[in-house]
Amino acid sequence: MTEEAGLAKGAIGVAESAIMGIAGTAPAYSVAVTTAAIIAAVGSLAVGSILFCGLIMFGMMLAFVNLNKMSPDAGASFAWVKQVFGPTWGFFAGWGLIVASVVFMVSATIPAATSTLLLFAPDLVESTGWVTFTAAVWLTLITVIVTKGIKHASYAQVIFTIVETVIIFALIIAAFIAYWDKPAHVPSLAWFSPFSFTPATFATGALVAVFFYWGWDVTMNLGEETVDGNPQPAGRGAFWAMVNLILFFIIMMIVVLIVLTDQEIEAANTNVLYAIAEKLFPKPWSYLAVLSTILSTVGTIETQILCFSRSMFSMSRADMLHPRWAKIHPEWQTPWMSTIGIWA
Repeated sequence: MTEEAGLAKGAIGVAESAIMGIAGTAPAYSVAVTTAAIIAAVGSLAVGSILFCGLIMFGMMLAFVNLNKMSPDAGASFAWVKQVFGPTWGFFAGWGLIVASVVFMVSATIPAATSTLLLFAPDLVESTGWVTFTAAVWLTLITVIVTKGIKHASYAQVIFTIVETVIIFALIIAAFIAYWDKPAHVPSLAWFSPFSFTPATFATGALVAVFFYWGWDVTMNLGEETVDGNPQPAGRGAFWAMVNLILFFIIMMIVVLIVLTDQEIEAANTNVLYAIAEKLFPKPWSYLAVLSTILSTVGTIETQILCFSRSMFSMSRADMLHPRWAKIHPEWQTPWMSTIGIWA
């Protein structure tokens, strides 16, 4: 196991990069846990908030794509800031992302654990010990998959995303069939109009809406592992991930508004998808919404491990951290030490 071994170049294509970018934002998880907050903040203008923040994020994505063309690097933001503003600012850019990833990993494993227990052992959902144990099991399982190789990680992510997508599409289709003629909130062009916002409502909505899109940039951290070492697949993957995410979040926000009343959204809190499924499907089919949330959460845990480990690997390779974190497994071609680091 030497530092000289390289990452697995040529392992990821455009489709896999796009799926990684989509999974990085945890679409089902984001909708489930954040929708109630954004609707409480700005009401039906949540649709417009999602749209306009998505367009802003789209511009940022284009900037990242061009930076990746010039200098594909596993450290992404760290490497680019370091080149432009110097090593000190580069270090803080990378360190900030590493800290954010660790904090997110703690918060993300909990809903994955509680949703799993809700499906298989509802009586244990309130048990701190069992929730902690289940969260640790999920984290360990995903860490093993990521450590074993980027292809293993991409295969797992493809499976998670396909199953999650089928469930979400079933919810969307059923919602429009059942509630388009009798919506809880009547659809209006005002939902999309920039003139419906005041500066205060736009800022309030944006503060919540930006959370929906956090995580797509994992595609940039995988730039060194794209087909033939070419950075283009990472850029195209990011582009199609962002297009799909903007459309998905807008459609899902409309679905929430036409299916659920304000009181139902408030009562659902962080289980909005399950609340929709309960109104559309009889049990046990409604529990598929819980499954989609689990898969979405587990998927974003995987992408955050990838993002963290590649950033730490790049920083260590640039002599900004201890050399141990730059060690690449000779067979799996993954930064195994930094991957184990975030697991610990």
